[in-house]
Amino acid sequence: MLNTYRQILTKPGSALFSATGLVARLPISMVGLGIVLLVEDASGSYGVAGAVSAAHLLANALFAVLQGKLVDRLGQSRVLPVVVSVWGVALALLMWSVESDWPTVLTYALAVLAGASLPSVGSCVRARWSYVARDPQELQTAFALEAVADEAVFIVGPILVTVLATAIHPVAGLTTALVVGVLGTYAFAAQRSTEPPPHLPTADRSERPRMPWRVLAPLGVVSTMLGVLFGAAEVATVAFAEEQDAKAYAGALLALWAAGSLIAGVLSGAVAWRRGPAYRLRWGTLAMALVMAPLTFIDSLVVMGAVLFVAGFAVAPTLISTMSLCEQVVPAARITEGMALLQTGLVAGVAPGAALAGVLIDSRGAAAAYLVPVVGGALAVLAAQAIRTSEPTTVSPVMSHD
Repeated sequence: MLNTYRQILTKPGSALFSATGLVARLPISMVGLGIVLLVEDASGSYGVAGAVSAAHLLANALFAVLQGKLVDRLGQSRVLPVVVSVWGVALALLMWSVESDWPTVLTYALAVLAGASLPSVGSCVRARWSYVARDPQELQTAFALEAVADEAVFIVGPILVTVLATAIHPVAGLTTALVVGVLGTYAFAAQRSTEPPPHLPTADRSERPRMPWRVLAPLGVVSTMLGVLFGAAEVATVAFAEEQDAKAYAGALLALWAAGSLIAGVLSGAVAWRRGPAYRLRWGTLAMALVMAPLTFIDSLVVMGAVLFVAGFAVAPTLISTMSLCEQVVPAARITEGMALLQTGLVAGVAPGAALAGVLIDSRGAAAAYLVPVVGGALAVLAAQAIRTSEPTTVSPVMSHD
């Protein structure tokens, strides 16, 4: 297993861009929660805090694809420093506006600007792997590594921003996210040797590579439904812990879920898959839908932790298959745009998933709220079944002997 990862990390520049990319995308898991903590402390309203955070989240989802197009056309080293600078200024002004009690409309506007300019570093890292790792098995391992990095980001980020905001000062968490994000993105963008070449648009639009929408459209639906699953499951788990008079353990339950995914991601990268990503995606979405179903019937904190840990094993392999299939079908000239589309789907699904779960929690309790991720998972299964590729249909996966 170690040799499998060593093979990709010894490629010139790969370990450095992967490491700086990990640091640069820490804000993804810190800013939304950091805004909630800051605005609630200043206003005393979770409603206002959630609305400002949602404005940031939706702007990020809406502009991620446009940012991906710019990166593909102009190059990462030209686009990322600009957008991260705008993001840093916007986030700093957002904190200032809240602390100085500026008009609420300005706070919302700055939240939108910060969300729109938050760099899509995760998509850029994966685009670099597509450029430096040509072998399909190496690329599978690379995407597994980045899935593990994503899980690490979403384990460390929320804990870090919460501790800083509650133990030091409400702006401390967001300030740390700002510094880490700006410096990490500058360091990532400065690495020119592993950067995919820009693909300037041609005068004849008919020469522009076409997006494979017959695969990408259902793949986008899969990503959105997985976002619904994630958003709903997180909110329902917090409510479940509160119903058990153990709200302080909500973070631990979610960490167990993420830990299961992290372990599965590591293992997935060491597997020499003989079946293509579309096949693995169909089974992965089915597994995610099935492992959500028992959560509705659990009434024990310990059992919930155990089931969430096991459920996490379906997460990373499914996300890896999603990105692998995207890389397989999207033209190289538009790869960052394609991956940004899937990231947008994930982000866009989180908010409605969390909102629907919240409605059910208020009326029926946490158990009923877990039905939302079950439905989201089922819809992801249907969308995955709609994907048609030219993959073979008869061989099963085996472990690599490297």
